[in-house]
Amino acid sequence: MEKTDIEELRSRVPCAAALQKAGFAIDLKESTRRAVKYRRGDDIIIVIHHGKGWFDARSEAKGDVFSLVEHLDGVGFVEVLQRVSDLVGFVPNEPVWTREAREHDPDLGIPDRWRARRKPWPGSMTWRYLRGERALPETIIRAAIQQDRLREGPRGSMWAAHVDETGAVTGWEERGPEWRGFARGGGKVLFRLGPVGARRLCVTEAAIDAMSLAAIESQHSDSLYLSTGGGWAPATEAAIRLLASRHGALLVAATDNNAQGEVFAERIATIAVATTADYRRQKPEHEDWNEDLRARKRREEEGRKPAAACPPAASRVKLRPLRGP
Repeated sequence: MEKTDIEELRSRVPCAAALQKAGFAIDLKESTRRAVKYRRGDDIIIVIHHGKGWFDARSEAKGDVFSLVEHLDGVGFVEVLQRVSDLVGFVPNEPVWTREAREHDPDLGIPDRWRARRKPWPGSMTWRYLRGERALPETIIRAAIQQDRLREGPRGSMWAAHVDETGAVTGWEERGPEWRGFARGGGKVLFRLGPVGARRLCVTEAAIDAMSLAAIESQHSDSLYLSTGGGWAPATEAAIRLLASRHGALLVAATDNNAQGEVFAERIATIAVATTADYRRQKPEHEDWNEDLRARKRREEEGRKPAAACPPAASRVKLRPLRGP
């Protein structure tokens, strides 16, 4: 089958058709116009992207109608193509909404919204933003992705997960070329990058800064790089206290080099006293750690530039006085 035929199939067969054929039914109470939940016993599949995408609420599986049939039936791609072809013209049942569409339908819950987003990949808009504008090295980006801390946000932005002590996603910082915010309906706890059991706890004010400090320090093996997300929620303070209570903990106030950073540093110092943890104040040279990282990159680039060619030295010619005729 040609690539154009495959694309045609993808456009003509909605995920709902495959689900209905497989015995799934719509859970209208837990669905919205942008995310329709389907159930079959304990199985839950959520259809998104106007029927063209899906994800499994109980696993990491997601994709298009082809990967859905493969996920449901456990068959190879040749058989998948045949089964999807058989669904052309099949019209699945549509949800019957009991109220008019609102300007903003309720989104999925925080965990489902997180899982519905793709992880950054080399060359993606988010990857280019982090590598180019933010100067983060590939090793740090990959480490954050491996720990499931990053997602692709809209228009090239980055989502950086805040998680609680169990690892559950509670919200995410949103940063991009033209956007800065936090997940609507989410809660700030801590962005965490590094070994879960690390004793050196570096508290910054933004996930970008936490990753930048990790890059500057070559991701110290016994350090957990944290971000409060620019705020100081009760859940954030409780999470820092819990981490600081571990044996041999060192709390590093790596907050910004400004007045607000000093306020946060004092709060971190107070927690250190209360939990008998060691304490250290570590300031960036510039206002924040990402500025330090970008400045270092500029210096490295300047150092790699070839020296400007020196103009040839002027010839020194001893002029003799003109002799008269």
